[in-house]
Amino acid sequence: MNDLENPYSTPPGKPFTWQRLRILGGRSLVWGRQSYRLSDNDFKAASRDGYGDDWPISYADLAPYYDIVERYVGISGATEGDEMLPDGQFLPPMKMSCGEVQLRERVKAKFGHTVTIGRTAILTQNHNGRLACHYCGPCERGCSTFSYFSSPFTTVKDALASGNCTLLTNAVVSHVDMDTEPNKTRGVTYVDRLTRQVKEVRGKAVILCAQALESTRILLNSSTREYPNGLGNSSGALGHYLMDHVVGAGASGRLPEFKTLPNANEPARPNGIYVPRFRNTPSSKKHSRFIRGYGYQGGAEAGFNFSAEGYGASLKKAVKEGEYGISLGAFGESLARWDNYIEIDRDLKDAWGIPALRISMTHGDNEAALMEDAGATAAEMLEAAGAKDIRVQAGVEMPGMAIHELGTARMGNDPKKSVLNAFNQAHDVKNLFVMDGASFVSSACQNPTLTMMAVTVRACDHLIGRFRKSEI
Repeated sequence: MNDLENPYSTPPGKPFTWQRLRILGGRSLVWGRQSYRLSDNDFKAASRDGYGDDWPISYADLAPYYDIVERYVGISGATEGDEMLPDGQFLPPMKMSCGEVQLRERVKAKFGHTVTIGRTAILTQNHNGRLACHYCGPCERGCSTFSYFSSPFTTVKDALASGNCTLLTNAVVSHVDMDTEPNKTRGVTYVDRLTRQVKEVRGKAVILCAQALESTRILLNSSTREYPNGLGNSSGALGHYLMDHVVGAGASGRLPEFKTLPNANEPARPNGIYVPRFRNTPSSKKHSRFIRGYGYQGGAEAGFNFSAEGYGASLKKAVKEGEYGISLGAFGESLARWDNYIEIDRDLKDAWGIPALRISMTHGDNEAALMEDAGATAAEMLEAAGAKDIRVQAGVEMPGMAIHELGTARMGNDPKKSVLNAFNQAHDVKNLFVMDGASFVSSACQNPTLTMMAVTVRACDHLIGRFRKSEI
């Protein structure tokens, strides 16, 4: 995305990197495809540790919709029975490397923690008209066999095939339009990206699913006399409780007991390993320095030894002899805080004249303590696996680096404290829905996309029921 056409601002000393794609399919074209369920340890975390608010839904409410999404998308993975990571409807798992198997066995033996192959939205067998992954490697260039999940070749394709979908591209939505009937929308106004013409689309309901910050930006830009601080914002919560997983900690090293050869890797597996959260769980002790926790993603594989010393022929020989590398990187929970928020920057507009966002977010002491522990613990795990030359990272990257923006239009049972109800429906406007990460009450530490999709399917199921009863 061109940041000159699509600017945003941040306060001094509070950097935020907002990594976006404004293209059909959005970030589904480039996401990491890691797909993990949340559990009631996440949905009801506030009841366990007293911080923040519980979600208005439980795991039991969402589990059937996780099933629907996983069966449609095709998630490969292994069942583990881990208390923090519910199992799902999996295609066969990808194989772990010998180094990863050794890490799994030794970490389980010494620490009791689970190490599993990543649960990923990449097919390991033919599924729903798409071919299994053939491990060619460059997923970032797009998938010629449609083995990894992206919306243009799945949800958008199927919606168009139904005959009930009209797709408009190059449409930059500016705001939601209100009907003459109180607290009811009639559609949205958008600007044609190429012609700059302003147009309106009408409908019985408006669903925003534009990405957490962009959906909330649209609502903030849809202020009316009744809602001067943003549409559906009688609570004042709109824009607040911004979250993004904290990253920057982990460890890496080499496994000298595994011999390598030039190009000794297995076929290019587009996936890594995952270590579910093990801090502050029902079966572990309460940590003295922080609440909630983190999980790891990583891997172990043979590769060229680019850190080899020498010159000329001897250097080339050493590089080709390679080394067996291993690494773990942490994703930690970002606590929901009122003072992490977005608002409209009245002095800044995008290329189409739409007011831009001002993003104000910092990670706090809890996130810093998480990362410090994550770095040290990752090193302990690698050492147990037999790694040498271990390098530890225990910093905190700037917000936005995880590319997991969540919150700013949270769901809840209390209209005075939340923007949406348990079905992603605005408390104030009966035919307005927000079906993306903006609705999250807490971030947990798992990658959020699978939960976003499950929440959306549940909300759509509710909306269909309301339509059939002529309640919308």
